[in-house]
Amino acid sequence: VKSLSNDNSVDGILVQLPLPKHINEANILKLIPANKDVDGFLAENVGKLLLGEETTIACTPFGVMKMLEDEGVELSGKNAVVLGRSNIVGLPIAKLLLDNNATVTICHSKTKDLAKITSEADILIVAIGKPKFVKADMVKPGAVVIDVGVNRVDGKLVGDVDFDNVEYKVKAITPVPGGVGPMTITCLMENTIECFLKQHMN
Repeated sequence: VKSLSNDNSVDGILVQLPLPKHINEANILKLIPANKDVDGFLAENVGKLLLGEETTIACTPFGVMKMLEDEGVELSGKNAVVLGRSNIVGLPIAKLLLDNNATVTICHSKTKDLAKITSEADILIVAIGKPKFVKADMVKPGAVVIDVGVNRVDGKLVGDVDFDNVEYKVKAITPVPGGVGPMTITCLMENTIECFLKQHMN
């Protein structure tokens, strides 16, 4: 990673996480320059996001925002609930929603009356890593549901939302597979191009 970081012919670096337990992830990520951080995971890029400065945004939250924008989902003044508080998805997506004037609630494993909170969301973003955790009674009729979860159950990929039972209740919902995943990859490619431009066009 250090060698790639020092190589001017390399414009972007992605470290596939999680790493094996005997390797310290934080130490490896620190070797990547911020201008080659196509994942948007480094402290410098996360800090800039929180401060509202131009930066490389983590691919999955970036992709979620692109999907909402493409579908014309109104965010300003809407009640958005983010289920999950990871540094990779939950926290950055909450900041991006705030930047678009949504009222944001972040829920997690210790949240009380979780179903009550999620059922009041105009926009529900689920990233908790529990297969089919969100049931129909946890979702507001007409809501927009973004399922970030990817879980393997009986050899099949399923999301964190019980898609088959929730689909008929909501205005829009992303499938798993075929929803957020491809957008994450697309935004990774966009981030890579942006990293190239920043390094070579200035």
